[in-house]
Amino acid sequence: MEKKELEITIKGMDCAGCVRSVKSALEKMEGVDSAEVLLSSEKARLSSKSSLPDLPALKKTVEDIGYRVVEKQGEESSQPTEELAKKSFRLFGLVFGAILAVIVAGEWLGLFQTVTDYIPFWAGTAFVLAMGYPVFIQVIKAAINYRVTPHALMALGALAALAAGEWVTAAIVVFFMRTGDYIEGYTTEKARDSIRSLTELAPKQATVIRDGKEHEVSVDHVHPGDTILVRPGGSIPVDGTVLEGSATVDQSPITGESMPVEVSAGSEVYASTIAQGGRILVKAEAIGRDSTFGKIIQMVEDAESKKGKVQRIADRFSAWYLPVVAGIALLTYIFSGDLMATVAVMVVACSCAFALATPVALLASIGSNAKRGLLIKGGKYIEALAKADVLLLDKTGTLTFGRPSIDEVIPVNGCSREELLRLAGSAEFYSEHPLGKAIVTAARNENLSLLKPHNFESLTGNGVKARIEQGIITVGNERLLNGGAEFDHRIKQLKNSGNTVITVQQDDKLIGLLTARDTERKEAGAAIDQIKSFGFSHIELLTGDNTETAKDLAGRMGIGYRAELLPEDKIEIVKKFQSQGKTVVMIGDGVNDAPALAQADVGIAMGTTGTDVAIETADIILLRDDWTLIPRLFESVQKTMTVIKWNFGFTTAYNIVGLSLAAVGILPPILAAAAQSLPDIGIMANSSRLLKK
Repeated sequence: MEKKELEITIKGMDCAGCVRSVKSALEKMEGVDSAEVLLSSEKARLSSKSSLPDLPALKKTVEDIGYRVVEKQGEESSQPTEELAKKSFRLFGLVFGAILAVIVAGEWLGLFQTVTDYIPFWAGTAFVLAMGYPVFIQVIKAAINYRVTPHALMALGALAALAAGEWVTAAIVVFFMRTGDYIEGYTTEKARDSIRSLTELAPKQATVIRDGKEHEVSVDHVHPGDTILVRPGGSIPVDGTVLEGSATVDQSPITGESMPVEVSAGSEVYASTIAQGGRILVKAEAIGRDSTFGKIIQMVEDAESKKGKVQRIADRFSAWYLPVVAGIALLTYIFSGDLMATVAVMVVACSCAFALATPVALLASIGSNAKRGLLIKGGKYIEALAKADVLLLDKTGTLTFGRPSIDEVIPVNGCSREELLRLAGSAEFYSEHPLGKAIVTAARNENLSLLKPHNFESLTGNGVKARIEQGIITVGNERLLNGGAEFDHRIKQLKNSGNTVITVQQDDKLIGLLTARDTERKEAGAAIDQIKSFGFSHIELLTGDNTETAKDLAGRMGIGYRAELLPEDKIEIVKKFQSQGKTVVMIGDGVNDAPALAQADVGIAMGTTGTDVAIETADIILLRDDWTLIPRLFESVQKTMTVIKWNFGFTTAYNIVGLSLAAVGILPPILAAAAQSLPDIGIMANSSRLLKK
């Protein structure tokens, strides 16, 4: 039976504790097999093998624990009167609470004389219940459904203070509890901003040419094959191919590259890029979620669900933290009999800070890196990259541009130069390999007439075999040679000169040799020198090219090498390092090295705009061919892990000191409430460093 899936938008989640509450509630619903709740994009994705609950049932379940389901975009702004009333009530509560806090603090310092004594207890109680109503209702709803929310202890502390006749203490607790809510919300929103700013770049409208007329339509109503008109300054709404016209396109929303590119008929363009100059017609090929930009947004949103060990430990700790604090509060009351000390213990405990310590930093890091053209698919890859000790590099398309050109054409055994190049080009007619394309280009540059092969077979890691009118033509490396040993010395000479040697056979008879050279990425050497400072014990080049070429390139880079490898050989090398307990990073172009990228602990694919196989198999994706991004990536992930460790250290120290002082009666409830938001502020300030470029 086909798996059924549903995505809903949920408002009101501010921390990982909220996420756990929503996830637990949804997964307990009949028909829901699994629920994935994403704090960053405020979404829940449900899956079922049978049938999912209907939307009203989902809304009720979510609302019962204090959150809200938004059915469609813009619904949250469709009730302006209600929203204004809520904002006004919140503002009133905060302003009145702030005034009250000043009065209480003034009395405590002896600046006022019993001002609060003039306010009746019933009025103070009513104010506490009114100001804390949203939190109290959320806690009560969750309790009815046998769930504990992150605010449960503080709410209980405020109610306990009321029960003890201390309405002023309860009011201050509620005021700082609400203030803490805003700080947590602001902290999460700041982390979301970097991701939200990406989604806002997605074009909403498109000009479609139908029946010779221009029609302004929603992007949702564009279909593959439609012709799209893009005017100067307009946003390109789809992935596609330019049919007519030329323009200068700003691709920075996709690649992070500030320099625009020139496009004309036959060029590929991508959704959300900007046509700065020129008018073009584009054939739509991928729209919305299927476009490159759509996949980027999807990956950034999904990144939250791929948690590393640190984040999983934090989530488990947060789940146990509230019961532990409740136990400490109970012991405090049993041994001291001091209700206010018990209230202080419940108030000072900051469970949300533990829950926020990791995800806020990861959201900030993933979002800011996405803006630079670096897509990280999840927190676990940040963690793995930070501790990686083996780096393996592909050659073609990675350390080189992967656009080789034919240098020499050497006919043998009576074959002419033109015939050799024509036969080789015909055999490679359908090839997608860079060397195959180089041969076809060389033949066409000499105006040779190529033949389409009747049968075409790709010999993975070796070359191709094709049948044409002149017989079976085999093109590839010397491993394919059937005889021709007398040319071994000549082949070796060509390799020693740094050439890639291609053999061409007709019906198993060698008819010539071709040499090709690839252009080295000049910035790669300097980038690798920087990468060496990040603690790698082993950096090695893995290539299917010949030993001499690999030795020459690796020597200039100052790294090790292994040559003449098949794709399966690269996988075995990765596995061997992993069996030794090493964390392996593989960098490639995501084409012929996709299996090795998938096998590595972290696979990094370079320059993969529009390349589906790389987007699917790699864990980190560079959307432009720029080696300078690699050292920045390593620097970024190490900084991210440092920020997370500081977040945990600060939060842990705060809670240990705060709970200890509260339990022995040194920290009164009012000061405990005032200090309760400090960890959130610290986490926000520390994590915001990751948003800087």
